Formats: sequence, structure tokens, C-alpha cells
Amino acid sequence: MEFHVLGPLEAVVDGQRLDIGGNRQQIVLASLVLEAGTVISIDRLMKAVYGEGLPSSARVQVQICVSALRRLLGSYGHPKAIATRNQGYVLVPTGIDIDLHRYERLVQEARTAGNAGRREESTARYREALGLWRGPALDGLDSEPLRMVADRFAERRLTVNEDCIEYDLELGRHREVIPELVGLVGAYPLRERLRGQLMLALYRSGRQAEALDAYRAARRTLIDELGLEPSEWLQQLERSILTSDADLSAPETVTVAAPIPVPGPDVPSLGIVSGEPEPIRAPADPAPPARPGQPVPSMLPTDIADFTGRSRQIDAIQLQLAMAAANTDQLAVPIIVVAGKPGIGKTALGVHVSHRLAPRYPDGQLFADLHGRSSDRVSPMQILERFLRTLGVAGTSIPDGLEERAEMYRGLLSDRRMLVVLDNVGSEAQVLPLLPGDPRTAVLITTRSRLGALPGAVHVDIDVLDPPQCLDLLSRIAGDDRVRAERTATDELIELCGRLPLALRIAGARLSARPHWTVEDLVDRLENESRRLDELNHGAMGVRVSISITYDNISEPARRLFRLLAVVDCPDFSAWVCAALLDEALPDAHDLLDELVDAQLVETVGTEHSRHRQYRMHDLIRVFARERLAADEPLTERTAALRRAFGGMLFLAEEAHRKYYGEGNLALHSRAARWRLPQRATDRIIGDPLDWFERERQCIVAAIHQAAKVGAADYSWDLTITSVTLFESRNYLDDWRETNEVALAAAQQAGDRFGQAVIRYSMGCLGVIESRLTDARRYLDDAVARFEALDEEHGAAVANRHLAYLERMEGEFAEAYRRYEQALTVLRRVGDLTAAAHVLQNMAQVELDRGEPAKATALLVESLDVSRRAGSRRIEAQAMYRLGQAHLQAGDVHEAVVVFNDVLAVTREVGDVIGESYVLLGLGTAHLAGGDHAAARAALSASRERAATSGKLILEARIEFRLGELELASGSRETAIVHLERARGMFHELRALVLEESVSTVLARAVGRCSIS
Repeated sequence: MEFHVLGPLEAVVDGQRLDIGGNRQQIVLASLVLEAGTVISIDRLMKAVYGEGLPSSARVQVQICVSALRRLLGSYGHPKAIATRNQGYVLVPTGIDIDLHRYERLVQEARTAGNAGRREESTARYREALGLWRGPALDGLDSEPLRMVADRFAERRLTVNEDCIEYDLELGRHREVIPELVGLVGAYPLRERLRGQLMLALYRSGRQAEALDAYRAARRTLIDELGLEPSEWLQQLERSILTSDADLSAPETVTVAAPIPVPGPDVPSLGIVSGEPEPIRAPADPAPPARPGQPVPSMLPTDIADFTGRSRQIDAIQLQLAMAAANTDQLAVPIIVVAGKPGIGKTALGVHVSHRLAPRYPDGQLFADLHGRSSDRVSPMQILERFLRTLGVAGTSIPDGLEERAEMYRGLLSDRRMLVVLDNVGSEAQVLPLLPGDPRTAVLITTRSRLGALPGAVHVDIDVLDPPQCLDLLSRIAGDDRVRAERTATDELIELCGRLPLALRIAGARLSARPHWTVEDLVDRLENESRRLDELNHGAMGVRVSISITYDNISEPARRLFRLLAVVDCPDFSAWVCAALLDEALPDAHDLLDELVDAQLVETVGTEHSRHRQYRMHDLIRVFARERLAADEPLTERTAALRRAFGGMLFLAEEAHRKYYGEGNLALHSRAARWRLPQRATDRIIGDPLDWFERERQCIVAAIHQAAKVGAADYSWDLTITSVTLFESRNYLDDWRETNEVALAAAQQAGDRFGQAVIRYSMGCLGVIESRLTDARRYLDDAVARFEALDEEHGAAVANRHLAYLERMEGEFAEAYRRYEQALTVLRRVGDLTAAAHVLQNMAQVELDRGEPAKATALLVESLDVSRRAGSRRIEAQAMYRLGQAHLQAGDVHEAVVVFNDVLAVTREVGDVIGESYVLLGLGTAHLAGGDHAAARAALSASRERAATSGKLILEARIEFRLGELELASGSRETAIVHLERARGMFHELRALVLEESVSTVLARAVGRCSIS
């Protein structure tokens, strides 16, 4: 099987192109192909398909796309091409060929050959690689993340083209490449390297006048488009052509620009990779020379020789300053603020980009480290004294006051083009006196804080490096051969360092200093979290020191919150968690959380509305927080804070369940203490209950595990049963199964008999959902026995209603009805309205199975009344669905269609995809009964599509049954038999004897008609 992404997306099997489907399926497939062999989370796939504005059905729609792709690839002999992993999917790379991988291998071979001096071989590999392109990468796909990937590929393709032409020129093929260069210059008129290559090719072909004309055309374009003169090397090339410089005729010594290295054969991710090699751009503004007699300071530290990545941020900084320089009406000083967490590489980026910017500022560059968040922070008075001395002011002439020094400083910088770099700034107050007054001088600031009060500042945030950049950085420090020889261990090392540049530099330096160590040796040392920060220390570099500087300079209440956040084993958390940990009001906790965010000790996740925003700590910062927690917080405080966090999670989960399902599960809760929020805050936090469950799902699952681990079994099993609402409605069956197992083990270890009964009941419910009816009966019988032994008649009644369902599926209608009646008596007595409404509509289903639509209707009217009093929209929708079935059975097709359409709107409103599939099944059945085969086909097809990811075999079997009846009614007997055979097999597997018998009757009729015809 082949996948092509270097052009429009294609999937090819045995030379045949597959019909991949619509835009959404193509986006999902392209995302998986780009990272074949790597698990792509459903969240990333959702963002690839929908961007940031995710609809409530986004997750299900992605699952539907994956299911459709599996069916497509399976029909061509690759049923396991897409595998499900924890929280995501992966395209299994075995047996597939991807043109991107071939392209990267060829480019790497070309680069290796070129570096070894084998230019002929290098250009051959480059040409072979470029020949794989069929147009713009992923052409036609409407996805912002994929467009970013495609843009990056286009940039790399152009760089490869330039490198290829570079070797062609060195091999004397100047005449052959002129037509290609003319086309490329026309397509990329601002690409100076291409302009220079065209000039050189023309000159070597004896066309000196045309080469000079090519330069003049380049200059006009750059001035018209950017307001910039050509770069110094392009101007020098023009002068060399004017003077017929002899060096230009010697291919072996002539290089217009050093070939840009092509990255290794990594498969890029959907995120923005900032480690791409930089194309040569027009970097120089027309700048006057430094004025005679004035000092031209150059205070920049030495550039970082092994600087890696950050090209996107570098581009952003250069573009902002180029735009400021080109705007002659600009009055404000251009200010760039580079912000990021401790150890993220802010100073390295600031120094590196400053060296690149230096030619634009011929009057000099000032630099100062303000030690902003450390105890030895430098005052603006001290910095101004240094700057004034550097600018030529004698010590005796420097004013004593801050304002006078700032005025003199601004006066000296007026009419000058200078770059002021202020590193490690702590606050706006530190930097305001150091800002010049003339917009021709630019200011570059690095900081751990946001500095939002600086007027007109452009903020550039930097995060951890991408894995390929981490590998590149380690290779440069510790040695490429050594790092790549232990690729698996290196990948582990990168993750243990949290992809933090400082940690990676320390790790690389330690490996470099100890050539007898393997990478795995260092990994073994770092795996012990209690020693990890000790190991990430080398010479003057230390991760702990870097984080400690920030920690020591925040308020004590913020430090306490920082420590307590390490109590919770959840990667992402919401603001309410902080309030629970501190046992304080939400606004006060939020203020402290904002202080941690401002200090870059905590980072925000996503761009949702602030009330739904989540937060996280970097792994190494969390390790530091755990160190401080162990040292500074008593065990009793830690335990109390953790139980409050569990209690807050349980309180909100119960509220979300109540809003979605009504007052259900009253019999199935523990006596564990809840940490309650005010009702108004609760309503704002939860909003849509299923959306809340979705946001908090990972944290809920983590809390269930952690509660079990620390001996809080009551929280563990109670959170599990309360979260069944999410697990069932959004089809998180793996989470449901996993949390059942964890909670049951915790309840058994604690000797919690009631908790064990509740989780056995939950396991039985999961068995019903997964159509494992034998297991379901075993667990439910066990739960009923346990509840009865504890004299918990309410719990027994709740479990009995599911056993009644199993009786109904086996055709034991009388026994099913008896169980339902027994359960209903108890549920009415204890006041469990939601469960009572559920039982009433299931009793109605038994009457429908018996062919008694009038009796069923009476029960459903009562169920609707009870469900509305309970506030359960979901049970109300289920009762309405069965009311539609009753109308259909009574022969009132029109009324059935009306009711099904009404309930369809409800299921879509509450996001109940499984319920929507059932309603579409009912609607299709009604249209079939009314003779509208087109409408029936549309409804049943939509039902089948939604059911594909539900895991509910009974639902899929019912749909196949109705599709068989539809095909039979339409005259397609052979197709009907296929659907009916499938349905019969599924019902047999489920031991749904009545339904299996019904299918067999229709199937016999279909086979009989088929043989007669």
C-alpha cells in the first residue's frame, strides 16, 4: 500500500487509487500518514479537522472517520492498517510506502554525498527526490495544521532545489539551470539566493549584461515589496560581475551562499516545527553608516555555536523589526518581548537573533542581564550607568538621579540605529527607564513574565523543543554518532529532560564529559525522579537553580499553591483544583494561579474561554514542586489537600451527572466528603455537562487511580460510578473498563462491601453496553446478591432493572415484566424518579414486544411525566423514542415520523450520539413502513454511520435487520440477504432469541423469493 502526500493526498493499492472520501476523512488519513508509526491523539485529529472551534460532536465525527477509513483499507486487504492506542490512533508502518519518507531518504543521501565531495551523486539524488513532487503538498485539504505542514514542506522543497542548483553550478552546468532558475525566480521573487544563482549562471554563460539586469530587477523588487536594499553578499556579487572578478569563473572555488543543510529524514508532526534550516532572505535594511566620532558599542555575548531550532520565532522577530524599519511614520520604539518558562532557552534565542540583527543596527548593540527574578537583580540605575559609560560618558558626568540618567541615555540614542537587548527582565518597572525614545532603536527583551503592561510590545512565546530539534541539539553537544547509535535510549532521555533546552544541554554536556558513559547510563540515572534534578546539573548549569530563582521570588501563598499542585497526579488541571487544594474561595485561588502563570511556573493549555481553561506544569518543574512539597508541607496538610481535590472532583461530577441525567444513581454513592463550590460558580464551571466531563476526563481517570493508590477507596469507586455518564455517552469503554478494575481492587483491599457491590453493578452495565450478556448477567446477579446482603434494596432495584433487560432480550417477557414491576415499586418508594422513569419506558418496550402498543403508550406517557419531574432530558428522549415506536406499531406512520424527528433534535442537543443512532433507526423504519424508500435509506445509512463507533452490537444488528428489509422491499434480494445474514449472526451471538427468530422469518422469505426468481 502506498500513500502520497507530496501533492494531493493519494492512497494506492496495487496501482489502484482509492476513493478516500470527503475532506474530513482525508484530513484524518493525512494526519496519520504524516506521522506513520506514531500515536496521534484524538484531540489533535479533532483540531486538524475543525481547528479551534470544536463542535460538540467533534470526537465522535473523528471516530466515524477512522472507522470509515478502516473499512476502506480493510476492503483492500489491510484491515489492521489503523490501530487504536491509548487515547489515539496510529497508522501501522508495516507494509506501507510513503513518498515523503522516500523523499527524506533521498535528500539525506544527497546531503551525505555532497558533504563527501561526490557532487554528481548528490545532484542525482536531489533530482530524484524533487521528481517525487506532484504539486503542492496535501493540495486541496482544508485544515490549518496541515496547511502549516504543507507550507513547511514547500519551504524545504525550495531549499533542496537551491542546494541542488548550487552543486549544478559547481559542476559547470550553468547553461542547463538557467531555464529552471528563471521559473523559480518568477515564482519566488524575494528569494535572494535564487537571484544570486541566476546572476552567476548568466555570467558564466557569457551573458554579463543580463546578469547585471537580473540584479537590477532583484533590487527593484526588494525595494518595492519590502523597502529593503539587497543583502550585502548580493551587492558584492554584482560588484564582482561588474569587475569581471576572476574568482567567478572557477566553479570549484565559487559559492554564492553556503549550501543550507537539509534536515534529516524525520517525519514532521502536525505542530509547528521551528527547527527548519533558514532560507536566505533579504535581511538588511538600508542603514546609514555609524556617525564619525561616536562610540559603536558591541556588548552582545558570544553567539551560541550549537543553537538549534526556533526558526518560527526568529522569523517573527525579524519580520516585526523589518516592518518597523520600513514604516517611516512609526513614532513608537519597536519592542519585542521573548517570554518562556525557566530553562526554555530565552537568553540563547535572544543572543542568537541579536547577532543576526546586528547588521541592521550599525550604531551599536547594548546588552544587559537584569537578573530579574533573582535576589541579585540589577536596578535600572546600575544598567544606565553601564550604558552611559559604554556610550562615551565620563564617570564624573553621569547624573545621580534615575530620571536624569534616563534623559541623557535617550538623548545619546536619538538619531541612532541601535539594538538594546535586555535579558532576564523581572518586571515592567525594571525596564521602563531603559527604553529609548527614538523609533530607529529597537529593544529586545527576554523574560519569564508576560510584561503585558509594556505599551506596543510584540510578545513572542517559546516552548519546549520538538523531538527532532532535541535530537539535533544532543547530537551537536554529545556527538551525532554516539546519540544516534542509541536512538531508543536517546528518545527516553529527551522525554526525561522534558524537551527543555537547558536540561538537554546539561545532559549533552554530561555525556560529552564522560565518554565512557552510554546514553542508557544517563537515562538510568534520570529515571529516579527523586534524583533527577541532582543529575541535571553540570558546572554552572543546573535546572534546579534555574527554577529556584523564580520560585524564591513569588509570594509565599503562591509558593504554597505551587507545592500543593504537586499533590495531584493529573497532567492538566482546572482553576477550581487550586481552590480545593488551598480550601479558599475560587477568586482568591485564581489570583495565586495567575501569579504562577505570570512567573512561567504554570502554563495555560488551549485557548478556550477563561472559565474552561486548563493548566499544566512542565515535567521538571513538577519534579521541583514535589521536592518543595516533601520539604515544606507536613504530611497531614498534603493528605487533607488531596482529599479536598478528590472531594471537589466528586462534587462537580455529581452536579454534571445531575444536570445531564437528572437525580439518578441516588443509591450508588459513598459517604466521602465533598468539597463544594457555590452554586453560581458550579454552574459556570460545568456549563454543558458532557463538555465538562470531556474536559476533565483525563483528570477524573487519574483521580480514580490516585485515590485507589493512596487508600481512598470511597473516592475511587464513587468517581467511577458517577463518571459512567461520560463513559457511556461518549463511548469511552476502555476508560470505563479500566476504572472499574481499579476501583474494585481498591474497594476489595479496603473491605468496602458496598463499594464492591456498586462496581459489580457497573461492570454488569458495561457488559450490557458491550453485548457481553453472559458476563453482564454474572456481574448483575452478583451485585443484586451483595446489595440484598447489605439490606440495600435501592441498589438491588437499580441492578434488577438491567437483569430485566437481559430477560427481555432472551424473550422471557413475563419474567422481565415481573422484575421491572418489583424494581419500580422500590424506586417509587425511595423517590428515585430518574430510575423509575427508565423502568417505566422499559416496561413499555416489553408491551411493544408483546404487540400491545396501547398499553405501551400509557406507560410511556407516565414515563415522560416522571422524567420531566426528575429533570432528565436523556430518559425523556428515550421515552419519546419508544412512543414513536408505539405509534409505528399502531399503524400511525405519520405521527411516528413527527415524534422521531422531535426526539432526534433532543438527542442532538444533548450530544447523545448513541441515542441519535437509535432515533435514526426508528425514523428509517417509519419511512420504510410509509413506503418512502429514499428517506428510509438516508436515515438508516446515517444511523449505521453513527453506530459504527458505538461498540453496541445490538444496535448494529437492528440496523442491519432494517437495511435487509429495505433492500427486500426495494427488490434487491441478494443485497437484502447479505444484511439479513449479518443481522442473524449478530443476534445469535447476543443470544437475542426473539430478534434472531424475526430475522430468520424475513430471511426465509427473501431466500424463497430469490430462488423463485
